[in-house]
Amino acid sequence: MTAIICGIDEAGRGPLAGHVYAGAVILGDNFKIKFNSVFEMLNDSKKLSLEKRKQLEKEIKENALAWGIGLSTYEEIDKINILQASLLAMKRAYITMIEEAANKNIVLPDSGISVIVDGNKTPDLPVPCTALVKADMQVPEVMAASILAKTARDTYMEEMAKLYPQYLYEKHKGYPTKAHRELIKKYGPSPIQRISFSVS
Repeated sequence: MTAIICGIDEAGRGPLAGHVYAGAVILGDNFKIKFNSVFEMLNDSKKLSLEKRKQLEKEIKENALAWGIGLSTYEEIDKINILQASLLAMKRAYITMIEEAANKNIVLPDSGISVIVDGNKTPDLPVPCTALVKADMQVPEVMAASILAKTARDTYMEEMAKLYPQYLYEKHKGYPTKAHRELIKKYGPSPIQRISFSVS
């Protein structure tokens, strides 16, 4: 039996504030048949426009065989470090994907799933898991996971911008831009600040 490929990727390792998110996606044959130029369509989420990512997020959620999103909070990041928090978000995304598939009566036997993770570390999962650097530029399932993780995190940071408008999270999404660092120095750490991260 050929293993089903599940792609996993994270978004938000580098920011100074907010949660880190991860996506897990199994595209399935129907998705690939419907979108025969799937590789070119998905590409690397970081290179896509916001409009394009939103469009693809909708297509993935509606047409992929299974998908899930997980996160690890900024408190967890400070407690266990960003690497472990990223891996935890990935594990949660995978678990959510499996649970959601079960809720929809989609059969995804663990023995038939093989996970590819973007990067050089893998989360603790009950299935074969391979780390591949730049997988988000090579593997369609990982590309799709990257898009879901990125759009979920961007949406979250836009919500945080409404709560803490002085930090302009809607513009930089918490990443360590010069303007963001200056706002932290001016107003002090925000309530969603990653205290373990240097702002200098």
